[in-house]
Amino acid sequence: MAQEESSKYKILLVDDYPPVRRMIKAIIEKTPDLQVIGELSDGRRILEFLRKHPVQMVLLDVSMPRLGGFEATRRVKKNYPEVQILIMTIHNYKEYVDRALYLGAKGYLLKEEMDEELLRAIAALRQGGTFISPRVSGLS
Repeated sequence: MAQEESSKYKILLVDDYPPVRRMIKAIIEKTPDLQVIGELSDGRRILEFLRKHPVQMVLLDVSMPRLGGFEATRRVKKNYPEVQILIMTIHNYKEYVDRALYLGAKGYLLKEEMDEELLRAIAALRQGGTFISPRVSGLS
Protein backbone atom coordinates (compact mmCIF):
# COMPACT_ATOMS: atom_id res chain seq x y z
CA MET A 1 0.00 0.00 0.00
CA ALA A 2 2.80 2.47 0.86
CA GLN A 3 4.47 1.74 -2.49
CA GLU A 4 1.18 2.47 -4.26
CA GLU A 5 0.76 5.81 -2.42
CA SER A 6 4.31 6.92 -3.23
CA SER A 7 3.83 6.30 -6.95
CA LYS A 8 0.80 8.58 -7.19
CA TYR A 9 1.02 12.01 -8.80
CA LYS A 10 0.71 14.43 -5.88
CA ILE A 11 -1.42 17.56 -6.13
CA LEU A 12 -1.89 20.52 -3.78
CA LEU A 13 -5.29 22.20 -4.06
CA VAL A 14 -5.51 25.92 -3.21
CA ASP A 15 -8.91 27.63 -3.31
CA ASP A 16 -10.69 29.77 -0.73
CA TYR A 17 -14.11 28.21 -1.30
CA PRO A 18 -14.59 24.80 0.41
CA PRO A 19 -17.36 23.54 -1.94
CA VAL A 20 -15.08 24.12 -4.93
CA ARG A 21 -12.24 22.25 -3.23
CA ARG A 22 -14.58 19.33 -2.48
CA MET A 23 -15.78 19.18 -6.08
CA ILE A 24 -12.24 19.29 -7.50
CA LYS A 25 -10.99 16.68 -5.05
CA ALA A 26 -13.88 14.36 -5.94
CA ILE A 27 -13.03 14.63 -9.66
CA ILE A 28 -9.32 14.01 -9.06
CA GLU A 29 -9.85 11.06 -6.75
CA LYS A 30 -11.72 9.17 -9.48
CA THR A 31 -8.34 8.76 -11.17
CA PRO A 32 -6.29 6.07 -9.39
CA ASP A 33 -2.85 7.57 -10.06
CA LEU A 34 -3.71 11.09 -8.80
CA GLN A 35 -3.77 12.14 -5.16
CA VAL A 36 -4.70 15.43 -3.48
CA ILE A 37 -2.24 15.53 -0.59
CA GLY A 38 -3.19 18.93 0.76
CA GLU A 39 -5.75 21.72 0.67
CA LEU A 40 -5.18 25.38 1.48
CA SER A 41 -7.62 28.30 1.53
CA ASP A 42 -5.14 30.98 0.40
CA GLY A 43 -1.69 31.33 -1.08
CA ARG A 44 0.19 32.42 2.03
CA ARG A 45 1.09 28.93 3.26
CA ILE A 46 1.99 27.31 -0.06
CA LEU A 47 5.77 27.55 0.32
CA GLU A 48 5.62 26.27 3.88
CA PHE A 49 3.48 23.34 2.73
CA LEU A 50 5.80 22.51 -0.19
CA ARG A 51 8.86 22.43 2.08
CA LYS A 52 7.23 19.63 4.08
CA HIS A 53 5.18 17.88 1.39
CA PRO A 54 6.66 17.77 -2.14
CA VAL A 55 4.07 17.78 -4.92
CA GLN A 56 4.20 17.63 -8.69
CA MET A 57 1.34 20.07 -9.27
CA VAL A 58 -0.49 22.95 -7.60
CA LEU A 59 -4.07 23.75 -8.61
CA LEU A 60 -4.42 27.40 -7.77
CA ASP A 61 -7.32 29.84 -7.70
CA VAL A 62 -6.57 33.38 -8.91
CA SER A 63 -8.86 35.33 -6.58
CA MET A 64 -8.17 34.56 -2.93
CA PRO A 65 -7.88 36.68 0.19
CA ARG A 66 -4.46 37.62 1.61
CA LEU A 67 -2.34 36.18 -1.22
CA GLY A 68 -3.86 35.59 -4.63
CA GLY A 69 -2.97 33.10 -7.30
CA PHE A 70 -0.71 35.28 -9.43
CA GLU A 71 1.66 36.18 -6.60
CA ALA A 72 1.50 32.61 -5.29
CA THR A 73 2.43 31.35 -8.78
CA ARG A 74 5.42 33.68 -8.88
CA ARG A 75 6.63 32.48 -5.48
CA VAL A 76 6.16 28.79 -6.21
CA LYS A 77 7.97 28.97 -9.56
CA LYS A 78 10.85 30.92 -8.01
CA ASN A 79 11.35 28.36 -5.22
CA TYR A 80 10.07 25.16 -6.89
CA PRO A 81 10.49 25.57 -10.66
CA GLU A 82 9.74 21.88 -11.28
CA VAL A 83 6.23 22.14 -9.81
CA GLN A 84 3.51 22.45 -12.44
CA ILE A 85 0.85 25.12 -11.83
CA LEU A 86 -2.69 24.95 -13.14
CA ILE A 87 -4.62 28.18 -12.57
CA MET A 88 -8.34 27.73 -11.88
CA THR A 89 -10.55 30.77 -12.18
CA ILE A 90 -13.84 32.37 -13.08
CA HIS A 91 -12.00 35.15 -14.96
CA ASN A 92 -12.32 34.82 -18.72
CA TYR A 93 -9.82 37.55 -19.68
CA LYS A 94 -6.91 37.20 -22.09
CA GLU A 95 -4.83 39.50 -19.85
CA TYR A 96 -5.23 37.01 -16.99
CA VAL A 97 -4.17 34.11 -19.19
CA ASP A 98 -1.13 36.04 -20.42
CA ARG A 99 -0.14 37.01 -16.88
CA ALA A 100 -0.52 33.46 -15.55
CA LEU A 101 1.66 32.05 -18.34
CA TYR A 102 4.24 34.82 -17.93
CA LEU A 103 4.52 34.00 -14.21
CA GLY A 104 5.13 30.34 -14.97
CA ALA A 105 1.76 28.62 -14.88
CA LYS A 106 1.34 26.01 -17.61
CA GLY A 107 -2.45 25.81 -17.46
CA TYR A 108 -5.45 28.11 -17.22
CA LEU A 109 -8.79 26.44 -16.53
CA LEU A 110 -12.14 28.18 -16.19
CA LYS A 111 -14.09 26.85 -13.24
CA GLU A 112 -17.20 26.62 -15.39
CA GLU A 113 -15.37 23.95 -17.43
CA MET A 114 -13.93 22.12 -14.42
CA ASP A 115 -16.12 19.02 -14.63
CA GLU A 116 -15.38 18.46 -18.34
CA GLU A 117 -11.77 19.65 -18.60
CA LEU A 118 -9.97 19.22 -15.25
CA LEU A 119 -8.53 15.76 -15.88
CA ARG A 120 -7.56 16.71 -19.44
CA ALA A 121 -5.76 19.81 -18.11
CA ILE A 122 -3.88 17.80 -15.48
CA ALA A 123 -2.87 15.22 -18.10
CA ALA A 124 -1.57 17.92 -20.47
CA LEU A 125 0.63 19.46 -17.77
CA ARG A 126 1.88 16.05 -16.61
CA GLN A 127 3.04 15.36 -20.16
CA GLY A 128 4.98 18.63 -20.27
CA GLY A 129 2.41 20.56 -22.27
CA THR A 130 0.13 23.47 -21.57
CA PHE A 131 -3.63 23.73 -21.27
CA ILE A 132 -5.87 26.75 -21.84
CA SER A 133 -9.62 26.38 -21.36
CA PRO A 134 -11.37 26.04 -24.71
CA ARG A 135 -13.58 29.03 -23.92
CA VAL A 136 -10.59 31.38 -23.44
CA SER A 137 -8.13 30.01 -25.98
CA GLY A 138 -10.00 31.74 -28.79
CA LEU A 139 -9.76 35.19 -27.23
CA SER A 140 -7.69 37.69 -29.15
